[in-house]
Amino acid sequence: MDKNFIDYVKVCCRSGKGGAGSIHFHRDVFTAKGGPDGGDGGRGGHIILRGNKQLWTLLHLKYRKHIIASEGQNGGSALRSGKQGKDEILEVPLGTIARDVETGKLECEITEDGQEIILVRGGRGGQGNHHFKGPTQQTPHFAQSGEDGKDEWKVLELKVLADVGLVGFPNAGKSTLLSVLSAAKPEIANYPFTTLVPNLGIVKYRDYKSFVMADIPGIIEGASEGKGLGLRFLRHIERNSALLFLVPADANDIVDEYKILLNELKLYNPELLDKRRVLAISKADLLDEELENEISANIKKRLKGKNQIEFMFFSSHTEKNLVELKDLLWRKMNEHSF
Repeated sequence: MDKNFIDYVKVCCRSGKGGAGSIHFHRDVFTAKGGPDGGDGGRGGHIILRGNKQLWTLLHLKYRKHIIASEGQNGGSALRSGKQGKDEILEVPLGTIARDVETGKLECEITEDGQEIILVRGGRGGQGNHHFKGPTQQTPHFAQSGEDGKDEWKVLELKVLADVGLVGFPNAGKSTLLSVLSAAKPEIANYPFTTLVPNLGIVKYRDYKSFVMADIPGIIEGASEGKGLGLRFLRHIERNSALLFLVPADANDIVDEYKILLNELKLYNPELLDKRRVLAISKADLLDEELENEISANIKKRLKGKNQIEFMFFSSHTEKNLVELKDLLWRKMNEHSF
């Protein structure tokens, strides 16, 4: 497995304590007993997430278990405010979400380069004694202490951002398809789970357009229950706008394989069934025209009505129907949802 691809980390985030407000009275050579002029304390440092499109993994955070922002400084005399604590900025890949460890609640997601979200707020600085001067309190000998920072455990998860997600059993031909449609160079071999991390490829389309395709590790029956690579990779499918189901032409039963894949997605997250779908039968170079027509008729017969899906035969080896497949995917990605 590629140890550089880390899509899950748990970190303890401690934001900075706010600085205390100052208790001070104005004094100079001309003023023996001036009014209160204690400044405010600076706020404590935030823990901030920032999107970085150059990153593709959470590896840099794997061994950084404690994220600690600095404290705000205390206020000073002559209404001088304390310096703010330094924010701690965590650069993360696009597609990163943050959850609270205790509640499991989704708190935020990073989807754009340069996007910043405060994950844990620093404590507010305390007000200096000049805020508390009044008609009945001319010389307040008190000020606010700074607010404590927060100590919270967070889970950061990466969900790959791609336009099209490839869904299929191990050895369905997903990596091979990605390699011929894009410049991506995924590992390709004839044994289960060759792909152990999501591979992204940019597919060039007509008129200088392009879209991003993700080869997600092969699903096996029971993946939604955590079998095989299971839940670890099913979450990467959630962000894809369209799903391309790949079933090889030499499968025992193409429709059954497709239904098993569909059921695993449904068990994991029923909302995935709302995504646009295309069924592509790979390794079509193994079929002659008569057999292809026979299989096509069988698919149409068994997948009709609400189960109907557009499908296509293709071959990465001979490049049969690859252009037509890109056309179909582009149309699916740009269909209007109602």
